Amino acid sequence: MKNKINIYLAAPRGFCAGVERAIEIVKKSLKKYGAPVYVRHEIVHNKYVVENLKKLGAKFVEELDEIKDKSRPVIFSAHGVPKSVPYNANKKQIEFIDATCPLVTKVHREAENLYEQGFKILLIGHANHPEVVGTMGQLPPGAIDLIQNDEEALKYKRSNINKNYAYITQTTLSVDDAKKIIKILKEKFPSIREPIKNDICYATTNRQTAVKKIAPKCDIFFVVGSKNSSNSVRLVEVAKKSGCQESFLISSQEDIPIKKIKSSLNIGISSGASAPEILVNKLIESIKEISTVTVNEVEVVKEKVFFKIPNKLQ
Repeated sequence: MKNKINIYLAAPRGFCAGVERAIEIVKKSLKKYGAPVYVRHEIVHNKYVVENLKKLGAKFVEELDEIKDKSRPVIFSAHGVPKSVPYNANKKQIEFIDATCPLVTKVHREAENLYEQGFKILLIGHANHPEVVGTMGQLPPGAIDLIQNDEEALKYKRSNINKNYAYITQTTLSVDDAKKIIKILKEKFPSIREPIKNDICYATTNRQTAVKKIAPKCDIFFVVGSKNSSNSVRLVEVAKKSGCQESFLISSQEDIPIKKIKSSLNIGISSGASAPEILVNKLIESIKEISTVTVNEVEVVKEKVFFKIPNKLQ
């Protein structure tokens, strides 16, 4: 006999406006230029999305040097790129289309403005994440110092007595973790300049809020998303901190822990901002195969954000 399970389905979940725009840019580019078009780095951090775009004719590379046919266009991923990348594309005479999320571009412009005003910039974020590499690459080396956690914030020492300090953040951080780091930096530098509008994006914040609401009543929590997706990994951390220690990142349907599901009464499900809804539906179907399921959608806010694609693809 199947056990009965309540599924609490977080809303909003899945694709954000920046991800939808980036995927649309690849599809429209293929339509305009024909296949192949190149994409530098994964357009968004999701294997399912990347594999589907490959089938349509997108070729993924990590660096411009890998592009054999320079007559084909290249698309820059939603995470943003250092300034050296479009510079090199122009030098190699490769046409490029920039799919950087507008909210990441906002952080780039913010960094440039602060630098021009003479501020020393502290970037709260994760080393080697493409977004952080792209943001730091907007300015000369040494203009931005990276702060990854509380410990680094506490240890950070003023490098120039005459400099005023400002901070910016990666868009996909844990809201609560970022708050702790910002508190430390404000205590250390009382006059530190903060962003006019929070750099952590609306989608990251909304998805974390929905997870916080659901996780306390769950025996197990699943976040559908890829292991290299920063916002998906943060959702798992948020679920654990909100009271559901049995929280897991699910990147494919083979990952599901069947024994744990069978011994659960309440299961929470959300998905990262780069995970398509089809993967959430597949997970629910897999649970339905082994249990009798009631799905309750828990919505914390309706998202109405939309980003236009570049004019050349309209």
